[in-house]
Amino acid sequence: MAISNPQSQKLGSLAPGFTLQNTVNGEMINLASAKGMKGTLIMFICNHCPYVVNIAAALSGFAKDFQSKGISTLAISSNDVENYPDDSPELMAENARENDYTFPYLFDETQEVARANGAMCTPEFFLYDDELRLVYHGQFDDSRPGNGITPSGKDLRSACEDLLLGNGISIQQIPSVGCGIKWK
Repeated sequence: MAISNPQSQKLGSLAPGFTLQNTVNGEMINLASAKGMKGTLIMFICNHCPYVVNIAAALSGFAKDFQSKGISTLAISSNDVENYPDDSPELMAENARENDYTFPYLFDETQEVARANGAMCTPEFFLYDDELRLVYHGQFDDSRPGNGITPSGKDLRSACEDLLLGNGISIQQIPSVGCGIKWK
């Protein structure tokens, strides 16, 4: 288990740009053109991590709620697929369809995007404003595999709602907990 480092990217810093392939349809996605009108959520996830599996259905609904309000969602898997074949691009596409992900599920083969963001675990969430400045780097919610808490996304939901209202982020930014990114 890894805990993300909330200091890996300072609040207010610009999102590192990238262009990655969407495993669902093969399209290349550029951050600048995929950003939302009100904000952009970049989340590092993968197929096999029990922490991600625990929240996958809630992630799908969460993204649908906020995509309609102007917050774009992009998921990225940066795991080493040679040693962790369950996270291959083909299985990422299958996982996205099974979980009804309406957002791009991008493959970071070189792991450069994860490193540029300072991502350390899956799941890990980076919420940016309309200018791609970091406003929230914290957990989805308090649910964990086996702890009996139903995933709701309450922490991230609160941050998104504050962003939409034009307020500062009022919720405490508790670091994400999950599986460490599988580095090459």
